[in-house]
Amino acid sequence: MRRWNGWGDTTIDYPTPEGATEFLEQWVGKTSPPKDASQEKILAGIPPSRLAQHPLISMDANDRLYHARGQSMPDWLAMRSGNIGMFPDGLAYPATDDEVRSLIRLATQTGTRLIPYGGGTSVAGHINPLPSDQPVLTVDMRRMSRLINLDDVSNLATFGAGIAGPDLEAQLRAQGFTLGHFPQSFELSTLGGWIATRSCGQQSLGYGRIERLFAGGHLETPAGSLELPSFPASAVGPDLKEIVLGSEGRFGIITEATMRITPLPEKEVFHAVFLPNFECGMAAARQIVQARLPLSMLRLSTATETKTMLALAGHRKLIGAMEKYLSMRGIGDEKCMLMLGFTGRKAIVRVARSEALAIASGHHGVHVGKIFGKQWHKTRFLTPYLRNNLWEMGYALDTLETATHWNNVPVMIKAIEDSLHNSLAKINERVHVFTHLSQLYPSGASIYTSYFFRMAPGADETLSRWQTLKAAASREIVKNGGTISHQHGVGTDHIPYMAAEKGELGMAVISSLCKRFDPQGIMNPGKLIL
Repeated sequence: MRRWNGWGDTTIDYPTPEGATEFLEQWVGKTSPPKDASQEKILAGIPPSRLAQHPLISMDANDRLYHARGQSMPDWLAMRSGNIGMFPDGLAYPATDDEVRSLIRLATQTGTRLIPYGGGTSVAGHINPLPSDQPVLTVDMRRMSRLINLDDVSNLATFGAGIAGPDLEAQLRAQGFTLGHFPQSFELSTLGGWIATRSCGQQSLGYGRIERLFAGGHLETPAGSLELPSFPASAVGPDLKEIVLGSEGRFGIITEATMRITPLPEKEVFHAVFLPNFECGMAAARQIVQARLPLSMLRLSTATETKTMLALAGHRKLIGAMEKYLSMRGIGDEKCMLMLGFTGRKAIVRVARSEALAIASGHHGVHVGKIFGKQWHKTRFLTPYLRNNLWEMGYALDTLETATHWNNVPVMIKAIEDSLHNSLAKINERVHVFTHLSQLYPSGASIYTSYFFRMAPGADETLSRWQTLKAAASREIVKNGGTISHQHGVGTDHIPYMAAEKGELGMAVISSLCKRFDPQGIMNPGKLIL
């Protein structure tokens, strides 16, 4: 069963390792567990629906609660404190394009706002109902989740947009294929959500980001239906798929998508290399990616993230023995871990592995085999569950990300981390900050920063701490020439920083598209652009 006020399934737990409390207290201090509101109390306070009865709409209180918020820090604070604010007035679960069109017509006639909903994993406010005199209907796409067609000659597969990651992969793997798109939210998020937010998977270096995988599809809008043919390529004007990608439900509802798929690989392995410092690690990673070797993943942790991961990994004897070995090889306290993923035909994997490890060795890297890679692969979708346990202990954990060119990466990391470290100093609160390069490109890299801090006795003060941290880091990202979002989209959280990237004319173009597809402004208003 899905957690109503946290991450994931209630049957899955990912406890903090033995000894973790010691490190947490050392990094940010002792804290106390928060007092969370009960589900029963929140359900009792949900206001009556403003929608009229309709055969496609549920007004069940549980449905409205489960769809009220996503997974951002403000969302967690709202759900855990019980101060949720707005709820959707109802839920619809369409099963066909006709039913989606019917819901859009109903919303147009009654002035109802529509919020497309996939897996509810947004960390930027995409799916939250905003204050309004108009009723809000959330359209949950989970019933539109079947494999519609698979072309094993052209390597194309068409799905209903509501299909979740595991179901999509299971249906493809049964026929010898994979999409290869594995965001950390993979187990809960949906294909339509990936497209609407321009998602990036952990192995996008090999398989490609969602924009490379998205070949075509279908969008239902208040202005009509938009068909996006899945040509291999076309020179017929601007590519309309680029309009749908990242549209965040503002133009309409994606009902199906045709995706470029890949035969299952013969071999897939993940290796770890430790380098003496971040400068050596970055030089090795940049050389590997610029050599365009056929890897599926590269991930480089800073020294602080490497220390944090090793401290929280447990297995102290094993880690201690490895660190002694690394020390003998000249890898000391400033060591950084580089994770490499090799995926494909056995012969290609063998060559790519040999070349990549040779480059890493040339930068004083020490290869430690597949143990860390196996553990990462085993737990890569479980680590978000750690957030549940940290919360119960009284620690708030969040992330933010950007992307910039290689020559700007060190400057950007320092600016982001300094801003987070210093933001709560006035109230004598410490913040533990650690970063990795999660997606690498020939011209640059994405920077993914995690941070945790002590929760305050009250939700409002904890929210204020988060807002201070988020704003400070966001200002530094914009100031230092990074994108405000590499993979988390815009939602509501990143709207204030969009104009710095898009410019006045660019913002006007996006606004014009919203009005063309949605003249009455009923599609997820207040998200992507005001």
